[in-house]
Amino acid sequence: MPKILHFADAHIDIATYGRRDPASGLPLRVHDFLNSLDEIVETAINEKVDCVLFAGDAYKDQNPAPTYQREWGKRIMRLSAAGIPTLLLVGNHDVSPAAGRAHALAEFDTLQVPHVMILDQPGFISHEELSQLAPKGKPLEFQLIALPWISRSAMAAALEIGARDTKTLYKSMEAKLAQDLEKWLAGADPDLPTVLAAHASVEGAVYGGERSVSLGRDFILPKSVAADPRLDYTALGHIHKKQELNPKKHPPVIYPGSIERVDFGEAGDKKFFLIADVRKGETKLDWRELMKIRPFVDLHLKLTSSEDIPEQIHKILPPEKKLKGAILRLVLEYPRSWEPLLDETAIRTLAEDTFEFHFQKAPIYEPRLRLAKDHTVGELSPQELLDAYWRISGTPEHEIQELNQLAQEILDPDE
Repeated sequence: MPKILHFADAHIDIATYGRRDPASGLPLRVHDFLNSLDEIVETAINEKVDCVLFAGDAYKDQNPAPTYQREWGKRIMRLSAAGIPTLLLVGNHDVSPAAGRAHALAEFDTLQVPHVMILDQPGFISHEELSQLAPKGKPLEFQLIALPWISRSAMAAALEIGARDTKTLYKSMEAKLAQDLEKWLAGADPDLPTVLAAHASVEGAVYGGERSVSLGRDFILPKSVAADPRLDYTALGHIHKKQELNPKKHPPVIYPGSIERVDFGEAGDKKFFLIADVRKGETKLDWRELMKIRPFVDLHLKLTSSEDIPEQIHKILPPEKKLKGAILRLVLEYPRSWEPLLDETAIRTLAEDTFEFHFQKAPIYEPRLRLAKDHTVGELSPQELLDAYWRISGTPEHEIQELNQLAQEILDPDE
């Protein structure tokens, strides 16, 4: 039975942070993504997997620069040269919203690259068709249902429904999908394992930051479809957080997550791909952690004293070893009146070993006193104004009493 290496959401041209490498001309962050991709390709070749299944989103958008296409192409050609069947599912970042335009992976189909198949249309692929990708004498003993990303406009046109009528459109999409899936599964070979590859949001999945997938812009693939017991493995892409949606049950429903951290929402996430030993009625998972991931460090500090601010920041920084080469964000919260006391040069010196430092100031503005419509400041006594100030500034009640008593002695010593 086949060993399938499953990964997704490469986004190799995301270069939000950092500078360019003078030798290659590529942003250094792109090298981070390519290092992870190299680790995946080398594992596939060294361990002689039967198939590589990429579940969508090679780039950040559907118009990648030729340089990034070259770098992605180099890695896919390595798999092709090694004779490893490679299935590339088209994701939402790969497909153009304009009808008739080629998607970002189309060149592999156009050039008919050996051992590579592009999955850009929903459908069923028999093991005979899949085996045509494999070297002679090494048939692929599984069958595949492909669900690439389909834009709302494309689906609306196919179903002849107004694209703005999202509720009706999604209901029709779900009915059409259930009908097609039933047809494909009914025609499948019952003796061979069946794999579902989908680039979609699945009911019950969780984004980074523990935000559950809910109805919104995305079409939500029902979990009953992804976890249909007639399937033997469901390989997903689209959500960057690693997760298993059908734990300890068959079939495994897997998001491997993205191959690199994209932003601070993924700061605490480790990154993975996996090798699935797919068998009829029983699939074993071998999770592989990507080891060359650049660390993201996300810190928040609320100053409680204006004394030696750099030292207060230094105390919350991780050890120098963990900080070196990291992308660091520090959100510093402080009373607005302390702004002149911030020595930004000294603060940035603390982060000089990082790959990139994002310093975000978050001054706290003092709340304003709001009076009733029929009152003016001039109508309030100094004692009443002070009392109001203590209360809007959050001063504890027992301190208010002491402060008001002291103020009374200063303002009216005779009394």
